[in-house]
Amino acid sequence: MELTTDIYRRIVAAKVFIDENYQDGINLEQVSRQAFLSRFHFHRLFRQVYKRTPQQYITLKRLDKAKDLLSENKTVTDVCNEVGFESIGSFSILFKKEIGFAPTYYRNMAWLKKQQTLKTPKRFIPGCFIDSYELDKQSNNQ
Repeated sequence: MELTTDIYRRIVAAKVFIDENYQDGINLEQVSRQAFLSRFHFHRLFRQVYKRTPQQYITLKRLDKAKDLLSENKTVTDVCNEVGFESIGSFSILFKKEIGFAPTYYRNMAWLKKQQTLKTPKRFIPGCFIDSYELDKQSNNQ
């Protein structure tokens, strides 16, 4: 099937559906219906447009949101439930595999970084930015 403007718009509409509903138990059938395509054609075209399968996209969307929620110091259980994973075990394994750290470790490191940022904010600003806006001079004058 050729990727016409109409087909492209339908694929994008299905992606927006995923973006708005990733935390629910959505599946390929539901998402492909948003594009008015069969599961087979939708899967192939989605992969062509976004360079990943719909399921990979849903998983990455969930993991990105999980990183945000863990950075807010939420519990792993709450995050797991909020982003739509069915079990803490599968969430933890997948999170570690994809992100490189266990969820609890990631949450603790994000919290520590936030505390360090509050304590010494200039440490987290690139030197060229500090120089160009003369932030060192402003803080000395205050």
